[in-house]
Amino acid sequence: MYVQVNGAQTYCYTGGKPFDAAKPTVVFIHGVLNDHSVWALQSRYMANHGWNVLAVDLPGHSKSAGDAPASVEQAADFVGALLDALSIQRAALVGHSWGSLIALEAAARLGARVSHLVLVGTAYPMKVSPALIEASQTDPEQALRMVNVFSRSTLAPPSGAGFWVYGAGMALGRKVLRSNPQVNVFHRGFVACDSYSHGEQAIAAVQCPVLFALGTQDQMTAPKAAQGLIQAARSADKDVQIVHLPAGHHQMTEAPDATLFAIRDFLARRISA
Repeated sequence: MYVQVNGAQTYCYTGGKPFDAAKPTVVFIHGVLNDHSVWALQSRYMANHGWNVLAVDLPGHSKSAGDAPASVEQAADFVGALLDALSIQRAALVGHSWGSLIALEAAARLGARVSHLVLVGTAYPMKVSPALIEASQTDPEQALRMVNVFSRSTLAPPSGAGFWVYGAGMALGRKVLRSNPQVNVFHRGFVACDSYSHGEQAIAAVQCPVLFALGTQDQMTAPKAAQGLIQAARSADKDVQIVHLPAGHHQMTEAPDATLFAIRDFLARRISA
């Protein structure tokens, strides 16, 4: 489905179901050099089990036009504009990696309009190696190989029937990078992650329950790197749940069922307006 957001055509995968704003809505937000397709299993399941799904391509990524966000804050404003464009009064936000920071900042800004917040493979601060930031600009192919090695705990998930997650990750990264000849979205996304500095303030402003879904073997955003944000949430008396997934950084493909069930069960908690 395409929708006009901030004057640009924005693509949202709806899980194969017609969009219906009357249903409870969940927005899936991808990470750096990814797009809506990383949520294939989770988004389609939720769409077939009573949820209105928007698995978005961020501006300037894959099927979405517009200027690629240069910061977490810009991307968070885009999420709010997407909800406005579709007249959605309340939604759950699910984000992975960079997308988790976007979801966090958006939830802080949108307040009571967010019913649930799911942070998959998150960390704060989400610092990126200077060498990797440089390589993403000077040698994107090498940087992409580095990311896919460090992001994976396995070459093929047990439920994948031989699905080669490393190769798929490389192919997707190349496709997303080629989709925007004007901007290196790889480099821009990494810089946005590295420079975000409002995580503790954002978690304190969130008005909904928060789920941290962390990969036990994650080398990109190790579980310990989320502990500061978790403690900040608890110190602010937030409703916090933590799930440890048997996966590396790409929880959605390495542990697809476990990731789905964690999201499904958390979103099943109906929160009154």
